[in-house]
Amino acid sequence: MSPPSEPVLRIAFTASDRPEAIEARDRLIARYGAAPESEADVIVALGGDGFMLETLHTVMERRTPVFGMNRGSVGFLMNDYEEEGLLERLSDAGRAVIHPLQMDAWTESGQVHSGLAINEVSLLRQTRQSAKVRISVDDRVRLEELSCDGCLVATAAGSTAYNLSAHGPIIPLDSRVLALTPISAFRPRRWRGALLPHQAKVCFEILEADKRPVSATADNFEVRRVVKVDVRERRDIALTMLFDAGRSFEERVLAEQFAS
Repeated sequence: MSPPSEPVLRIAFTASDRPEAIEARDRLIARYGAAPESEADVIVALGGDGFMLETLHTVMERRTPVFGMNRGSVGFLMNDYEEEGLLERLSDAGRAVIHPLQMDAWTESGQVHSGLAINEVSLLRQTRQSAKVRISVDDRVRLEELSCDGCLVATAAGSTAYNLSAHGPIIPLDSRVLALTPISAFRPRRWRGALLPHQAKVCFEILEADKRPVSATADNFEVRRVVKVDVRERRDIALTMLFDAGRSFEERVLAEQFAS
């Protein structure tokens, strides 16, 4: 009796609108075939970090693992692009599991808008005047008034993105903490943010909202003229990114802390 055959890995390929990403997708489909995204065991995303986030949002319900290959610019969340040996790479890939943030934002009209963020939830001033924000953590006011350009809550996966540009800390993926980081803080000038337990609930109340309007963004979903924003982690949602063996996401985060 012949041994049972290995199950065939069903791969879906998706690409950003960059010409090099589209060309790469077409070459890979011609070589490996393709399954519909709804039936795939893994999705290979071709593009940059922004497209990787977009792809993760599309698999939020199905939770299909995503293996990114860089056909964009920075590519921190992506693997190197190679056409050879893709099946072996997918078979040997390491997994990084991430949990998004839930944003609930109230506007001046009393409407509530909700969104999920894989990288961060950010608040930004809408006019030339600084924003004024009261910050509470788990229903306790921690900062009565922050005068700033904005403020953000970042996941570990997003800590090397906007959070790092705003001088926030880089967070290891398994640390179970969130970064609360001000953006160009004016008062208190010396406040540099805080590290919070991953289960913490953060509440932003916008002071003088009519005079100093603020927008809130969960990744690329924006709500303007908000008066209150709640942020918490959704531990019940687990998204999986795949990385080449020996090039784990944890190693990339560690190396980024020593980058010049």
